[in-house]
Amino acid sequence: MSDSEGYDSDDYPSIRGSDSEDEESGSSGNEDVLNTSNNDHLANDHGNDDESDSSELHEGVEESDSSEDEVIPRNTVGDVPLEWYRDEKHIGYDITGKKIKKKEKEDKLQSFLASADDSKNWRKIYDEYNDEDVELTKEDIKSISRLLEGKAPHRDFDPYAPYVDWFKWDDSKHPLSNAPEPKRRFIPSKSESKLVNKIKLAIRKGLIKPKKSKEEEEEEESVYPLWGDDSNSMGKNDHLSYIPAPKPKLPGHEESFNPSLEYIPTQEEINSYQLMYEEDRPKFIPKRFTSMRSIPAYENAVKECFERCLDLYLCPRVRKKRLNIDPESLKPKLPNRNDLKPYPVSCYLEYRGHGDAVTSISVEASGQWIASGSLDGTVRIWEVETGRCLKHWKIGEAVKYVSWNPNPEHSILAVSAGQDVLLLNTGRGNEEVQKSTKELLLVEMPMPDDSGKTASSVSWLQDDELEGIRLRHSKTVTSVEWHRKGDYLSTVMPAGESRAIFIHKLSKKFTQTLSFKLQGPAVTSVFHPTRSFFFISTKKIIRVYDLVKEGKLVKKLETGLREISSIAVHPSGDHIIVGSGEGKLCWFDMDLSSKPYKTLKLHQKDINNVSFHRSYPLFATCSDDCTAYVFHGMVYSDLNQNPLIVPLEILRGHSSTNGRGVMDCKFHPRQPWLFTAGADSVVRLYCH
Repeated sequence: MSDSEGYDSDDYPSIRGSDSEDEESGSSGNEDVLNTSNNDHLANDHGNDDESDSSELHEGVEESDSSEDEVIPRNTVGDVPLEWYRDEKHIGYDITGKKIKKKEKEDKLQSFLASADDSKNWRKIYDEYNDEDVELTKEDIKSISRLLEGKAPHRDFDPYAPYVDWFKWDDSKHPLSNAPEPKRRFIPSKSESKLVNKIKLAIRKGLIKPKKSKEEEEEEESVYPLWGDDSNSMGKNDHLSYIPAPKPKLPGHEESFNPSLEYIPTQEEINSYQLMYEEDRPKFIPKRFTSMRSIPAYENAVKECFERCLDLYLCPRVRKKRLNIDPESLKPKLPNRNDLKPYPVSCYLEYRGHGDAVTSISVEASGQWIASGSLDGTVRIWEVETGRCLKHWKIGEAVKYVSWNPNPEHSILAVSAGQDVLLLNTGRGNEEVQKSTKELLLVEMPMPDDSGKTASSVSWLQDDELEGIRLRHSKTVTSVEWHRKGDYLSTVMPAGESRAIFIHKLSKKFTQTLSFKLQGPAVTSVFHPTRSFFFISTKKIIRVYDLVKEGKLVKKLETGLREISSIAVHPSGDHIIVGSGEGKLCWFDMDLSSKPYKTLKLHQKDINNVSFHRSYPLFATCSDDCTAYVFHGMVYSDLNQNPLIVPLEILRGHSSTNGRGVMDCKFHPRQPWLFTAGADSVVRLYCH
């Protein structure tokens, strides 16, 4: 043993004994120790007694007069963690090696009440190293606040002190460089001028864009393309943005090896799966096994893994921007149906008597009577309010179309059956009406016309049996329409090719052929309600001619439909609705364009007829799906306001016969009532 070792052991027996005790009772651990800057100053008063005790142990040590000895830290354990003293009664050792005992723990409630009464409690910090509370001074708080702000702790510190050049001074006799200024500093550089010219040219070409101001950048950030394509913006980046792979669907309860009975399909359901298409058929059918050991290997494991790898490798991924839009905001704001009343809602009356499908109906101008034609070869006249059959004719052929003369002074009904068009006296009205009707239905010998416009394919014949006139055509007539004055009548003969449209003048018993180049078979024809226009429709196109200007083509409407079945003109004459054989309805605005303003997909089957109401803003469609749709169609005189189209009601009641449903529909001229003719040989009246 060396002398130093012996000296240490003799002079400091207490330290060695305490260290050995600490080694035996020490435990592993590490804890952060909070050291305050002023703990030494505040601990002087507490350490006076300990210093007196330590002076007795070390009599040979003389007291020093230096300021360093006066400010002595109490605890001298150094970096020894305080966790080692957790089970001891002392917390460390002072400078003399004497144990520093722990304070008695105070009651938490009393300490809380004492801290609540103490106004300076917020300044106190617990010093775990010396087991005491330290009160911070104002200078300490200012230093801490400056450190939190990222500044120097001392207020007198200047972070922006002036720079001192230690290698240059005013009275220097020997500077580092005393060379004269070079000439190149006073002459403009040619290389720099070339570089400036290149930059100017690049700015003019747009290769270099000048930096925008903050105001322009804010405007660009505030305005962005709402419906823009994100793919273009992604392509401008030099790098590929990360797009996560789609996650596979996680298995559920039905894919368990022992699912509950509600997930296991019955044998009938399994058989119904075989009748489905392969796309709609479920890929996994749940099965039940008694144990995990009885589960067979999955058949498509390798195949699905391979397809999954192909999806991850070859699937073209596109980043799509989701728009958080409320679906309710996309719906058009339509008025309430109760505010649009009256309109037909329910069936009020049925007219029965025909033996076969009713193909056409027509309402008299006053609204008291209705005429109907059927495939059984009969035409009947009904009283609207009572449903009584007032008169009927046996034509002998299937009736295609019936149309009542709109002039109330003439009680005439036009009926198309086969190649003939019959003009019949209905017998309705007073004596004056009957007298004028009988005079019109008398056929005399036609006078020769030098103009050569008389159609030789149409002959006017007197029919004494039916008490009317028979117009004999060369082909089958499918449509008959009256002019608003009641003196002109148009007939459509689709198989007539260039001679398919005829206009007959009843007062002169004269027929004129309209030889238009229709480029297809004619379907139907309609007179304009107020002007001298004439509408002729083929299967895909509607042409508008001016009869006063010798049949000049005014407009050509392109429907875009597969086959037109019927057309109807609004009472104002500026709007047209077109029904098609594919269940679609087109609305045309004559003042806007030759393309349809609206195209509505309504019925599942062919639309047979469309109709406008004369006075109410209503229009209706009927189809072979045994339904009739009623719409509110308001037309405004202001050209800046579009027509308002609102679906109101779906009328049902007819039954399907031989694949046909509702054959025709017509509105009452004065009331918001709708008449429908069905293939079930019934005519129905729907009222409000």
